[in-house]
Amino acid sequence: MKFRLARHTNFLDPIIIFYTQVLGMELKGKFEKHAGYDGVFIGPVNADWELEFTVSWEQPLHRPDEDDVLVFYPKNSETFELIVKKLKHANIKPSKPKNPYWQLNGIMVLDPDGYGVVIVRPTI
Repeated sequence: MKFRLARHTNFLDPIIIFYTQVLGMELKGKFEKHAGYDGVFIGPVNADWELEFTVSWEQPLHRPDEDDVLVFYPKNSETFELIVKKLKHANIKPSKPKNPYWQLNGIMVLDPDGYGVVIVRPTI
């Protein structure tokens, strides 16, 4: 079964930059004027899942709380450190996660919609 998480946004271009240029995912596809929506599909190369972000005339009513997080597990320490370097270069500051497990085992930042994104530090 393939998995896709779809979310409406006001910030499509910053979302694309965040998930592709900073987190290193691939822009897998996009669409325009599909039943009033424009959108993109983003995910890792050769993965069976992806994120879909859409925009339309309707404004999203997001209310993310501190436990609404996407959690990513880099394959190795080098990839983790590269992501951390890209976050710093993009001036994206860490955010303190509510769950202490994420604070001990990774770094959390907020994406352009204000949702938490945790990058977990690989273990040896």
